[in-house]
Amino acid sequence: MDERAVPQKNDKKKKRAVIRTVILAILVAAVGYTIYNSATAEEVSLLEVGDKAPDFTLVDLEGNNHKLSDYEGQGVFLNFWGTWCKPCVKEMPAMDRQYETFSNEGVQVLAINIAQSDFEVQSFADQYGLSFPIVIDKTKSVMTAYSIRPLPTTVLVNPEGNIQRIITGEMTEQDIEGFMEEIKPE
Repeated sequence: MDERAVPQKNDKKKKRAVIRTVILAILVAAVGYTIYNSATAEEVSLLEVGDKAPDFTLVDLEGNNHKLSDYEGQGVFLNFWGTWCKPCVKEMPAMDRQYETFSNEGVQVLAINIAQSDFEVQSFADQYGLSFPIVIDKTKSVMTAYSIRPLPTTVLVNPEGNIQRIITGEMTEQDIEGFMEEIKPE
């Protein structure tokens, strides 16, 4: 047997042991970091009915700014959606028809798309002939502020700027009409 073979086997074993130790140390550090982060993380405050609606400013497809607080005194129908979301697609035409009726009565619609491209959203709006303002939450900051999950989610903001109701899932046209009636100024 070659005398050099024995030291090479021992060197390989030492290298493997070092690599295993390093991997184990990284795993222990990762688990420790995760536990520490979970224990010290701030609790995310979920919005509830009656809370003041967080203010935001987003830009619509025509380049106009929409700041929620500018709508104080009106009801605001905030609809969070995506073009890929089948229930979102189904409720959009009904929302548009109700917007045509209620916009003259002090109820505004802001359709907040979640981080899609201007082209995708504009194509969708053109395809369905939507007339209400559509804004894009490119950074998902508004989605986060409103704790939105799943899509679609609609947040009704009353004329005083407080959350009147939070609706998750698809709405019928009758639902939409009732919700808009609910936030219509007196």
